[in-house]
Formats: sequence, C-alpha cells, structure tokens
Amino acid sequence: MKRAFLPLALTLSALPLSALAIPGAAMAHDVSQGPAIAAGSTLLTVNADGLSTRAPDLALFSAGVTTQGKTAAEALTANSADMNKVIAALKKAGIADKDIQTSNLSLNPVYGQPTFGPNGQVIQEARIIGYQANNQVNIKQRDLKGYGKVLDALVAAGANQVSGPSFMVENADAALDEARTAAMKKARARADLYARAAGLKVARIVSISEGGGYAPPMPVIYAKAEMARDAAATPVSPGQVDSQINITVLFELAP
Repeated sequence: MKRAFLPLALTLSALPLSALAIPGAAMAHDVSQGPAIAAGSTLLTVNADGLSTRAPDLALFSAGVTTQGKTAAEALTANSADMNKVIAALKKAGIADKDIQTSNLSLNPVYGQPTFGPNGQVIQEARIIGYQANNQVNIKQRDLKGYGKVLDALVAAGANQVSGPSFMVENADAALDEARTAAMKKARARADLYARAAGLKVARIVSISEGGGYAPPMPVIYAKAEMARDAAATPVSPGQVDSQINITVLFELAP
C-alpha cells in the first residue's frame, strides 16, 4: 500500500519591533502579551538605578566580654563584673540606655584534650576542665567624632570582644528620594534613546516598579580588643554611605 505524503510549507515574514528583544537594560515586548496599547505601538522595559551619597550619622557596633572559670558560677561571676564595667564605660562616654542592647549571653563548657595510649587508642575521653561565659551588647554610636575614644574606653574597661562599625544614615528617606529621582531620569533618558533609534517616540509610562534600597558599607571587623590596649587612639574614618534604588519602568513607544 502506498502512503501519500503532504508537503509541509513554512512561510517566514519579518518580525515586528514589538517581538524583538533589545539587549542590555531595555527589552521590547510582544504587544499581544502585555497591557492594551495603541495599534502600531510597542512596549519597552527599562531597568535603571539611582544613587545618593550621604555622610553617615550613626555607627553600629558590638562589644562584649569573654571570661573563663573552673566552674560555671565562677565564669558567670567574673563575666558579670567585667560587663558591668563595660556598660558603665559606655554610659560615661555618652551612650544612652536606649542605644545599648544585649545581643548575646552564653555559657559553654571548655573541654581538655583526650588522653591517648601508645597505639593511638583513647584512654580517657575529653572532659570538662572549665566554663566560658560570653556577654555582648549592640551599641548605637551617634557622636561619630568620639567613636574612637569610645572604643578605647571599652578596652580600658575590660571589653575583649569588639566588632564593627557599620556606618549608616539613621533617616535615609531624603537620600532614597534623591536616588529615586536619579533613577527615573536615567530610565526616561534610555527610553528616549531607544525610541529615537527605532524611529519612534515615548508615548507614556505604563508601569513603574521599585527594588533596592539603603545600602550601608560593609562593616569593618576588629580583632580582639585586648590587642589594642597599648596602641594609640583608635583611628576611625566614617567615609560616606550610599543609598541605592533600582527601578523597572514599562514605556509605550508609538510611531
């Protein structure tokens, strides 16, 4: 029996601008899948970011005390005495009660080394030889000029764990609004550029979505504070803080 085969015909036609993807920060969309727009128009998505820079007015850091004792009570008693001195030093340096918050309080056993025999076998398992207590507080330092002196005061008071700071702008609303304005101007400029290149013009903005936000610098981590006891006054450079916003804007381009 003979089988009949039907020829398969493919017809190719030029794709409209609305079906082409524009590489980079902008991309055109198929109008059949997007919001309702005028005939002959196309949709263009633009991603843009805006940046605003401010001098920080707040430093966040942590400080604490680690102590050891033969018993849990001994370790905690020593830790409490040293930590009270640290908190007193913070208050004397002008840190308000509301800006001091306990972040970690722990007590853990300290184990010795196991005993091994001549053939490497364990004769005695590791046993508890003491206890270690740790108490840390998170601190907000509002007087950045005095930050280095506060660190020195903490070390002098007995703090042996200090980490930070992370500099930030406490009220970043104005900086974020400035970043939003810059991002929107950049998005519109890119849309105008693509429209001109395509022989079109920007008809309207269809939608705007926002991402990103306040971006403080990475904190600087200090080594154990006891290493700085004999050092000169601790130098601290606040630098500047960036507030960054990213937006996605959908434009309608028309002939």
